Amino acid sequence: MKNHFEAIFQGHQDAFQKSFTPAQIEVLNSIAHAIILALKAGNKVLLCGNGGSASDALHIAAEFVGRFEKDRVSLPAIALNADMAAVTAIGNDFGYDKVFSRQIEGLGKKGDVLIVISTSGRSPNILEAIGQAKQQGILTVGFTGKDGGTMKDAVSHCFIAKTNKTTHVQEMHITALHAVCEVVEKILFG
Repeated sequence: MKNHFEAIFQGHQDAFQKSFTPAQIEVLNSIAHAIILALKAGNKVLLCGNGGSASDALHIAAEFVGRFEKDRVSLPAIALNADMAAVTAIGNDFGYDKVFSRQIEGLGKKGDVLIVISTSGRSPNILEAIGQAKQQGILTVGFTGKDGGTMKDAVSHCFIAKTNKTTHVQEMHITALHAVCEVVEKILFG
């Protein structure tokens, strides 16, 4: 069994080294900068994803609203997948592809930032969310993996986890998102 663990952790290390290049770190810097500007202007961060990415959206929204490492004022962030009444009602009435875009239509405003998380970059409801956000003047930020899918060209800023293994994509996403939270908190609160 030890060989299995070694292979798993080697895959993680390879994904990390390929994902966190200087160019990708510059993408994260641009994402953090955009979030800081939005928050300073009184805007909010919206997040969404499916499955494990939905859990990451919840996690990161909680880091902004609660705290990351510092005791500080709450920052406005909403994980759109958190409201199961809205998700199921919209899914039932409009179709699952609209579960995030419909919420963005009602909750989003120009100057907000939308963070979409999709390991494949091809989820129809994520792509619909990006389209709706753009119509409303909301900055779009993507976290994806593999080849980036359609999402990589649809968003303003895109971090791509450079691996084809979904678990490693998700590991790179949470590492990158935690880094963004830490930088935002340090810049805003010293």
